[in-house]
Amino acid sequence: MIRPIAAASVPTRHGSFTCAVFDDDGTEHLALVRGELEDLVGGEPVLVRVHSECLTGDVFGSRRCDCGEQLDRALARIAEAGRGVLVYLRGHEGRGIGIGHKIVAYRLQDDGLDTVDANLAQGLPADARTYDQAAAILRHLGVLQVRLMTNNPLKCQELAEHGIEVVERIPSVTVPTPENEAYLRTKAERMGHLIDLFGRSA
Repeated sequence: MIRPIAAASVPTRHGSFTCAVFDDDGTEHLALVRGELEDLVGGEPVLVRVHSECLTGDVFGSRRCDCGEQLDRALARIAEAGRGVLVYLRGHEGRGIGIGHKIVAYRLQDDGLDTVDANLAQGLPADARTYDQAAAILRHLGVLQVRLMTNNPLKCQELAEHGIEVVERIPSVTVPTPENEAYLRTKAERMGHLIDLFGRSA
């Protein structure tokens, strides 16, 4: 059960957002909201990014993934639109395996495994994430129709299964780097992510 804890204004380099915190059985998730909360209810579908926690990418700017860049671009796009929500899901580190196992996976990737096999080699799922928490947060905010910024069709599918209508999928476009190109290729070829490896919107 998602339980709202608190909400307050948080100024960022992309302007001010309302940061709402939700408790999920001890795990705290965030929603960064641009625009008045009341305006999110009804009307036009809301621009939304459901972002999985990635300490290395979001905080330290790691170039092994594109997470930090996706986060920054999503906030910029919501700010430009003047209305939208970024749901930040904690506990999704390493596609749900945690930071310790994720760093082990990095070492295994250095030894030649791809990002999927590096998880499987540890006896862990390739992707352990679920998105029912995100759907619950959006419902709490009154958001039932979204324009979702994602390359992952599974997010669209799971949100729809939990009562959130994805009216439009908006590609989350980043430019591959030498450090993350193999990672992005694996997501596209083995995990079904809709990624243009040349950084173009499709």
